Amino acid sequence: MEEAAGGPPTAESARRAVEAVWRIESARIVAALARYTGDFELAEDVAQEAVAEALVSWSREGNPDSPLGWLLATARRRAIDAFRRRSALDERYAALALAAPPADDELPWDPDRVDDDILALMFVACHPVLSPEARVALTLRTVGGLSSEEIARAFLVPVPTIQARITRAKKTIAAAGVPFELPPAAERRGRLGGVLNVLYVIFTEGSTATAGDRLLRSDLAYEAIRLIRMLAALLPDEPQVFGLLALCELTAARFPARTGPDGEAILLEDQDRRLWDRSAIRRGNAALTRATALGRGLGSYGLQAAIAACHAAAPSVAETDWDRIVVLYEALGRLAPSPIIELNRAVAVAMASGPGPALSIVDELVATDRLSGSHLLPSVRGELLTRLGRTREARAELELAARLCGNTRERAVLLRKAAALP
Repeated sequence: MEEAAGGPPTAESARRAVEAVWRIESARIVAALARYTGDFELAEDVAQEAVAEALVSWSREGNPDSPLGWLLATARRRAIDAFRRRSALDERYAALALAAPPADDELPWDPDRVDDDILALMFVACHPVLSPEARVALTLRTVGGLSSEEIARAFLVPVPTIQARITRAKKTIAAAGVPFELPPAAERRGRLGGVLNVLYVIFTEGSTATAGDRLLRSDLAYEAIRLIRMLAALLPDEPQVFGLLALCELTAARFPARTGPDGEAILLEDQDRRLWDRSAIRRGNAALTRATALGRGLGSYGLQAAIAACHAAAPSVAETDWDRIVVLYEALGRLAPSPIIELNRAVAVAMASGPGPALSIVDELVATDRLSGSHLLPSVRGELLTRLGRTREARAELELAARLCGNTRERAVLLRKAAALP
C-alpha cells in the first residue's frame, strides 16, 4: 500500500483517491460485477459497499498499488457474502466460494471483456422497461459514477426522489428478468436509439438548464460527452453515435461565450466568438466527418451537428450560411418531425428570408397548439413581431415567455427585451 503524497494517509486524501477512481472506473467496476454475479442490482450494491470500505481502509493503510483491483476484489467478496446469506446451498455460491480469492492487485475477470461489459451496462441502464426519468438516473449512477446527490443537484429534484428512481429501476430490471448481456445484434440497433436518447437528454439539460438560476450545468454536459465518447469507442461503426458526439462537441464549444462573469445569459449574436473552444470544434468536425464517412446517412443527430457546424464556421451571425441551415432543418423535419424542429426552422427562415415567412410557420404552431406551455414559442414569436414593428404584441409575447420560463437567467433576458421595446 502507498501512503498519500506528502505525508501519511488521511481521511481526506483517501476520499479524494476513492472519488477519482470511482469517477474514472465506476462503469468498469459495476459492469464486471454484473457479469460476475448475474445480478445487476447486487452488482451496484456491492460496488457501493466496496467504495465505503475503501474510504476507511485507505485512510488507515494508504492507497493500494492497484485501486481498481482492490475495489473489484473487495466487491467480489461482498458478493460472495450476499450469496451466502441468500442460501448456503446455492450452486452459484458453492462455485464462487471454491475459487481462490484474488490478490488486491489482480483482476478476477477477463480484461478483454471490459468493453463488452460497459456496452452491456449502457443497454441495461437504458432498457425500454424503464421510464425515461429512470433511465437517465440509472445511467448517470451506474455508467457515469455520479452520486444520488450529484444527480439530484443537476436536475433540481430532491435527493430522495433520485434515490427512489434508482431503486425502482433496479427492482424493475430484476422483476423483468433483464439479463446482463449485450442484446442480440438484430435487436441492438433498435435499442441503440434509446441509449442515445438518454445521453442526448443528459447533455441537453446540461447545455440549457430547464430550471434554476444557472443557464449552464457544464459538469452534466461534459459527463454526457464523456459517456458518448465511451460509446463511440465501443461502437466505431455507428454513424448515429458519431453524429451525437459531433453535435455535443460543437454545442459545448460555445459554452465559454454563452454566459457573462455573473452567469448572465449571452445571446448568440452578442457572443465573443474568440472565446469559442476551437479544440472542441475540431473534435466535433472530426466526429461529423466520421459519421458521414460511414455511409449510412447522418440521421437526426448528425443533421443537428451539421447545423452546429455551420454556426461554428461562421465569423458572425450575419455571415452564417442561413440558407444551408434552412435546408438542413427541412431535412431534419422530414426525418424526425417535431414542433421544436419547426420552431428552429422558423428562426433560420427569419434569418434567411425575413420575419414575415417565419411568422407564418410560428403561427401555424400556435394554431395547432403543439407547444402549449413552452416558453420557446412565445419567445420566438415575440422576436419576430419585434422585427416586424408590432411592438405591443411583441411585448405581450415576451412577457408570456418570461412567465413560462423556469430558468431565471433566460427569464431575465426575456424581460430585458420586453422592457426595451418602445
